[in-house]
Amino acid sequence: MITEAKVTKLIEGYLSGGEFFLVDVAIRSGNRISVFIDGDHGVNIDACRELNHFLNESFDRDTEDFDLTVSSAGADRPLKLARQYKKNIGNSLDVVTKTGEKFTGVVITANETGIELEIQPLKKTKKDTEIKIMSLNFSDIKSAKEVITFKQ
Repeated sequence: MITEAKVTKLIEGYLSGGEFFLVDVAIRSGNRISVFIDGDHGVNIDACRELNHFLNESFDRDTEDFDLTVSSAGADRPLKLARQYKKNIGNSLDVVTKTGEKFTGVVITANETGIELEIQPLKKTKKDTEIKIMSLNFSDIKSAKEVITFKQ
């Protein structure tokens, strides 16, 4: 039987010490395996293809058939790991806390326990013009996603 634990162990061994790292593994009904990886400098299609090939070679389709998808943990997926926050230092994130508060700010520091965001004042309110630095522990963050901008 193909399990998340088995797939995770294989991938972590394969990626160990490199620039790419495992973000998530999901196995749905019908042995549909989805693997999401990230990298300190992004992920290219070759990295996904090579990991896909490695995993296909690691399992015997004659014993148990499966459908495998390997992709990058794109900007539309929430950040899950401290390493993802570290690679986003200098970038904007939309953050929702477990209490329901929402913030958009630039990551100025990230470590193993949390992040510091630089929160810009809203342009609508003239009374609050001060830039705020907010510290958040990962345990207080419900979700965080990269902010995509098309400005140059």
